[in-house]
Amino acid sequence: MSFVIAEPEAVAAGAAELARIRTSISAAAAAAAGPTTGAAAAGFDEVSTAAASVFNTYGAMYQDLSAQAAAFHDQFVHTLSAGATSYQSAEATAQAQLLNAINAPALALWDRPLIGNGANGGPGQNGGDGGLLWGNGGSGGNGDATHPGGGNGGNAGLIGDGGRGGNGYSPTAGSGQNGGAGGAGGNGGWLFGSGGAAGNGGAGSMGAGAGGLGGSGGHGGNAGLWGNGGAGGHGSAGGEGANAPNGSGGNGGAGGAGGNGGLLSGDGGVGGDGGSGGTGGSTGTSAAPGGNGGTGGSGGDGGWLFGTGGDAGDGGSGGTGGSDFLGGGVVAGADGGAGGAGGRAGNAGLWGSGGTGGNGGKGGTGGGASGSIGDPGTAGGAGGTGGTAGGGGNGGWFYGNGGAGGNGGGGGAGAQGADTNSVGGPGGAGGLAGSGGNGGAAGLIGTGGTGGAGGGGGAGGQGGFGPNSPSFGGFGGDGAAGGHGGHGGWLYGAAGGGGSGGNGGAGGASGGGGPSNVSGGAGGDGGAGGNAGLIGGGGNGGNGGTGGTGGFTGVGGVGGSGGTGGRLSGTPGSTGTNG
Repeated sequence: MSFVIAEPEAVAAGAAELARIRTSISAAAAAAAGPTTGAAAAGFDEVSTAAASVFNTYGAMYQDLSAQAAAFHDQFVHTLSAGATSYQSAEATAQAQLLNAINAPALALWDRPLIGNGANGGPGQNGGDGGLLWGNGGSGGNGDATHPGGGNGGNAGLIGDGGRGGNGYSPTAGSGQNGGAGGAGGNGGWLFGSGGAAGNGGAGSMGAGAGGLGGSGGHGGNAGLWGNGGAGGHGSAGGEGANAPNGSGGNGGAGGAGGNGGLLSGDGGVGGDGGSGGTGGSTGTSAAPGGNGGTGGSGGDGGWLFGTGGDAGDGGSGGTGGSDFLGGGVVAGADGGAGGAGGRAGNAGLWGSGGTGGNGGKGGTGGGASGSIGDPGTAGGAGGTGGTAGGGGNGGWFYGNGGAGGNGGGGGAGAQGADTNSVGGPGGAGGLAGSGGNGGAAGLIGTGGTGGAGGGGGAGGQGGFGPNSPSFGGFGGDGAAGGHGGHGGWLYGAAGGGGSGGNGGAGGASGGGGPSNVSGGAGGDGGAGGNAGLIGGGGNGGNGGTGGTGGFTGVGGVGGSGGTGGRLSGTPGSTGTNG
């Protein structure tokens, strides 16, 4: 027996195959039972009856033998399965004894094994580190009421992946508590291994006053020499503000940054998205603003030698402003929250492309208003400002294209003014838009990234209806400028085009649905095209945004200037069209 070599997995697979054969044999025997044991006599004479009896007797004997063979087969399969289990148990015991002998000196010196995966953390606790020589880090535990923040993932040793960060705790509604932050991802192995993904933040809860803040996402783990960076965690939404007493909406949590790729080679991790802002509370005497959206996380940088920069996370949307839905005639609707800024994309190292910038979050919608009998109506809330977009990452120093810039967030729409039997309330102004992100530049050889488009301005709210005097609608929000195009490679490569400017928001109609008596928002300017290096064409300028409609049309944006062509060879870019 000491010279026998057995593979437990192969023995277990053989037992499973024998069990399947037994099932097929049993099905065939059952199908043959009726025809072989119930044969009818061909005639009414004694010879026919005797012949049928002989056949039925042999059929019954076959069924008895089949039952005995099935019992023996089942016993054999059971014995074989038990043998596989015994082999596995013996191997596990031997492996555990061997690992304990190997890891004992390392545990005594450094409190860390040489080989083995780290243990997963309990609620809100960090995951254990992997073995110094080989092993993945353990996952961090998710947060709970006692430990709201998620635990960090454990780090790997020489070879292995970092552990995942735990998610933050989301408290129960009505507590007004902030959401827990997500845990960071563990770092990958020093030689080989990817960083762990980070945990997401917990959502803020609605409280007796202001809503709780959304938890931020954790940062992704970094790689060592060779491996990809971990993804950043997403930020969570802020809680809603309470009614009576009035509370503002909680701000959304920021997205976590992506981890960096390995020093030698590896892609950067993507950044997490920001959380959305909470809705503001509403009462009969006041209304509270919506919460701001969280910023997007930055993308991780690629490896120094090879690797692509990570894409950035998008900004969160702003929360809706509270509404004065019970009236009172003296309080306006609240403003919407601002959208979160998009994250900055990761850069490449020597060889690789830059990541794409994050988009800005949209501004929140303004809260509606109401009025009481005989009193002038209150104004609708203004829309929130859109978030600024993040820039694209730069391409590799030797070769690689620049990443595109993100698009700016649109401004939130203004709310309608209150309707009364006196003078209607004015509409809320549309929110300003966020600008587009700049495109990333190329290195020695490569194309510059395209600039992101500017966000569109928010539409102004309609004026409230009142018989005594027409009310004004809200002004339309201005569109934002587009991002500039990235420069082309120093030696060779076309430059990136500029982003188009955002359109202005429309002015709100006057009370009672009449034509607008306010101006629309101005269109945003187009972004400038990037410049080429030694050889290559310049980038085209972005088109200007169109002015918003209204009693007076908003001014259109100016087209961006074209970039210069290569100093040795290349045509310049064209100028963008005016809005």
